[in-house]
Amino acid sequence: MSSTITSVTRRDALRTGAGLFLGFFLPERAFLEAQGRGRGQGAVNPNAYIHIGADESVRFIIVKAEMGQGTVTSLSQLLADELDCDWKRVTTEFAPVNPALYGNQGVYGSQSIRATYFPLRQAGATARAMLVEAAAQKWSADKSQLRTEAGFVVNPGTGAKLSYGSIAEEAAKLPVPQGVALKDPKQFRYIGKSIKRLDTKAKVNGTAKFGLDAHFPGMLFAVVERCPVFGGKVASFDGSKAKAVPGVKDVVQIPSGVAVIAENTWAAMQGRKALTVRFDEGPTAAYSTPDITKMFIEYAQKPGAVAKTTGDAAAAMASAAKKIEAEYHAPFQSHAPMEPMNCTALVTADACEVWASTQSQTGSRQVAAQITGLKPEAVKVNTAFMGGGFGRRGGTDYVSEAVEIAKLVPGKHVKLTWTREDDMRHDLYRPASYVKFAGAVDAEGWPSVYIAKVACPSFFGGGRGGAVDGTAVEGIHTLEYAIPHMQVDWRKADPGIPTTFWRAVGYTQNTFFAEGFIDELAALGGKDPLAVRQRMLAGSPRLLAVLNKAAEGAKWGKAPGGHHQGVAVVNNIGSYTAMVAEVSVVNKKLKVHRIVCAVDCGPVVNPAIVKAQIESGIAYGLTAALKGEITIDRGRVKQGNFHEYDMLRIDEMPKIDVHIVETNNNPGGIGEASVPTVAPAIANAIFAATKKRVRSLPIRPEVFA
Repeated sequence: MSSTITSVTRRDALRTGAGLFLGFFLPERAFLEAQGRGRGQGAVNPNAYIHIGADESVRFIIVKAEMGQGTVTSLSQLLADELDCDWKRVTTEFAPVNPALYGNQGVYGSQSIRATYFPLRQAGATARAMLVEAAAQKWSADKSQLRTEAGFVVNPGTGAKLSYGSIAEEAAKLPVPQGVALKDPKQFRYIGKSIKRLDTKAKVNGTAKFGLDAHFPGMLFAVVERCPVFGGKVASFDGSKAKAVPGVKDVVQIPSGVAVIAENTWAAMQGRKALTVRFDEGPTAAYSTPDITKMFIEYAQKPGAVAKTTGDAAAAMASAAKKIEAEYHAPFQSHAPMEPMNCTALVTADACEVWASTQSQTGSRQVAAQITGLKPEAVKVNTAFMGGGFGRRGGTDYVSEAVEIAKLVPGKHVKLTWTREDDMRHDLYRPASYVKFAGAVDAEGWPSVYIAKVACPSFFGGGRGGAVDGTAVEGIHTLEYAIPHMQVDWRKADPGIPTTFWRAVGYTQNTFFAEGFIDELAALGGKDPLAVRQRMLAGSPRLLAVLNKAAEGAKWGKAPGGHHQGVAVVNNIGSYTAMVAEVSVVNKKLKVHRIVCAVDCGPVVNPAIVKAQIESGIAYGLTAALKGEITIDRGRVKQGNFHEYDMLRIDEMPKIDVHIVETNNNPGGIGEASVPTVAPAIANAIFAATKKRVRSLPIRPEVFA
């Protein structure tokens, strides 16, 4: 995708200060696909900006948000390298929400690098070309003889130097060139280097502003009592005792429940405890976890919407001499970010302002406009750092509540805070899922048939009218294995539990299902699990390359005494990942000793950030594989805090070896790359150790005891 780069009007530039101010377009892949736009097709409005000031500052205004994944640093490296500026001069800020300029603002799907790798470089190169042209005119020199370095244009023939700041205004008056050549990777100064993160200092010294840090003189604080059953609503309430609590200012009903407004959060929480609320619980109160599992199993027996078909799976299965069936299951999962949901809102007669840790800036603006009845242009969203998101902050329910409350006390800032229990019991969960597999091997023992019947809720309310929710089956119907006969279909089984995206989305449970069953087929045919994958991935060179790299790094087949290995691979978010887990099972106790992960995410911007994201994804995946489970009792979530929804402890973290296989392929995402393969690699290693299959999550000792 080529970038459309434009100069910015004098009026807009004056708001930012003198210097060179350029706007450019950072595409969202899904948006481009929806519009049918390819490389260089169609003109688009700028949605990101760079400002080079007369004071030598380089300011990058970005539409993304930062939730710990290193986006701010990596994006800045791309821009700074092609600009050839002084890295120490680079600063960043989050752009305000403006769909007319920025399109749909949000952070999801590991899109930040893979959607902006070339446009950001193009923007930096264009600004550099304009600065060189300005210097050439000032010196009456041939611009082809000039070069740049660390924020200066240099004339090698004379030894003269001009700083970017000194010629920024002259450069701003020049026409913007299009199609400026990018650097040869051999010339990179910042791309490919493990540069320290730009946000670290602010997070260490406490100046970084998260959603919970919003504070204003005279502000009010609120909490909400919600129906414990999903889909339920308030039938009646008595707030008299709550209002008697010192510090409580008011008790009001909003669409999601009853809000207690107070002088501080503690008073609001104490007031909530004193509330008397009667709820109409609705139909979801009829469901508990055993009922939901039964529903999924029953749905799997029904015809489904076909997601993939290759060959004639039914006929091949009927005639196969060696075949196998298996049932796999995964539970609902909470996102459980360290910073619980929160939002601060201010509503007046003609405006609304929101401060939030959000992955969905545009969505937050839209719901605020709907609730207040204001035009979207009258709503301002201030993007804060996020204390974890994992997909949860793509929702706007907590923003809606804050705006609803603030609307009732116009002119007052209101900070809504969710407790940990609120956060866990009113999450938008990763869907539980059930898969019924059937498969067979040919006469030589190689997998020949692969049938998967998937039953689960939609991740985002899709799949209506018999269509397939691709997210619900991704990781199963997207397998790159060369299996002659495949059939994958899906049934929407919806018990009324709210669901949404979760780090690595459908791949998280589906890779566990798919890679576990591939191991079962390997065992059925008497084959080594690694050898089966190597054979079936002969036509997928990138996935095969990382598989071989992980196997080499783990010394496949040569684990220390008492240790056993399992392997899994996945291609998700544009990156290719393979993982080998090394475990032991002694006295019914599982120990994960080592995980070796190889990843090909295309060109690497910051190796340290890639490594950190792989490691964090493994930690997140380990928690989900070994501990994470949301259970339902009469429509209620039983877990409320970390003593019931346990996290991985530091002494449980295995040794991790990360191997980055850098290629010149299109850039892929990295924040979600390593999560899906954790559970299947461990489960397959457990089979190697105990000869017992793990077919449901989380992995319980009684399964392999």
